[in-house]
Amino acid sequence: MSQPADHGIEAFRDVPRTGVIYVMTEAARHGYRGGDPAWTNLGQGQPETGPLEGAPARIHQIGVEDEDFEYAPVPGLTELREAVAAMYNRRYRRGMKSQYTAENVAISSGGRAALTRAAAALGSINLGHFLPDYTAYEELLSVFRLFSPIPILLDPFRGYDFSLRELEREISGRGLGALLLSNPCNPTGKLIAGDEMAGWVAVARRLGSALLLDEFYSHYIWNEDALAGQPAGSAAAFVEDVDRDPVLIFDGLTKNWRYPGWRVAWTVGPKSVIEKLTSAGSFLDGGGSRPLQRAALPLLEEDHVQAETRALRRTFRRKRDMLLRRLAKLGVHIDREPEGTFYVWGDVRNLPEPLNSGTKLFRAALSKQVICVPGQFFDVDPGSRRRNHTGRFDHHVRFSFGPAEDTLTAGLDRLEALIAEVG
Repeated sequence: MSQPADHGIEAFRDVPRTGVIYVMTEAARHGYRGGDPAWTNLGQGQPETGPLEGAPARIHQIGVEDEDFEYAPVPGLTELREAVAAMYNRRYRRGMKSQYTAENVAISSGGRAALTRAAAALGSINLGHFLPDYTAYEELLSVFRLFSPIPILLDPFRGYDFSLRELEREISGRGLGALLLSNPCNPTGKLIAGDEMAGWVAVARRLGSALLLDEFYSHYIWNEDALAGQPAGSAAAFVEDVDRDPVLIFDGLTKNWRYPGWRVAWTVGPKSVIEKLTSAGSFLDGGGSRPLQRAALPLLEEDHVQAETRALRRTFRRKRDMLLRRLAKLGVHIDREPEGTFYVWGDVRNLPEPLNSGTKLFRAALSKQVICVPGQFFDVDPGSRRRNHTGRFDHHVRFSFGPAEDTLTAGLDRLEALIAEVG
């Protein structure tokens, strides 16, 4: 008998790619190569990483000391953990009695590693997650079997709003032990901040349901307070007791400091939870890179954080406004203008056929050397449990303004030409 064409080994299951990885794999089949100036990656999940006007100089060299040849501690270097705690206290907790310490921080090799540690440490609970949300949550929520993922559907016609009353009803009615969400939300750009976030933390505190908050885009906030130079938004400002309130915050250098290749991230939360995440990290990933953790220290100094944040807000706000204007001109409907992130979540159903679905536009755009991400990937369905899945976001696309402005303009020009050709 002939061998199967894929030479599959039965011991291993098929592991699906996350939405962005699938998109990039398909683009590569059409000739895309990283750094190719002929292509525009509007599916880009990272910010431009080069110099920005007014931003601190980028770090191009990293020193390696003798001890860096050894493993780093699983929870991270003590000096970096202290620096992260100090940054949160300085920016969000001035005058508060309860302050974060190094014991409230765990360092990991990237955001996915941080989230994986948390998922591995969860017990037999119902874990609420929102739709749409970050594509990588889908497989993360499928792999670990102790907890049960519970989807919470947000309505595009309400601008993806979700009231405190609804939050309390979901937690109490479904018995949710925890909720996982990105804030600002990837892909919609919806932001929970100020009094609203204070309410979320208060509900979690009162009902004993943990908030797992992915804050990797928390410096990309487009409201007037942020643009006036106020600190970036974080739930850390509303925690009363850092060791008792059930609030876990994930962030790192990837987006807010524009160093995605360094894979340095952190989790901030109660000491008892950090200990559990560290135990999970000891068998999942073994800890992060020593020299990169040490190199991250100056990036957390207040002058650096302020200058970088001001510069990225100025540059990315300009790109955001241009992308919104150009997409509207093309006929893309925006359910809600993004209040955060560097994405625009657009409904393309009014584009001429055959460009009026996320998948069709994605396929056609590849012929113009433009990449975007179909909305279906953000309709997170762990383990394909929703049998009556209706494809709620098949007409949506996530457009990124992560690329540099000239690259973004070139990609939009090509999309405009594509739509004109079929229109």
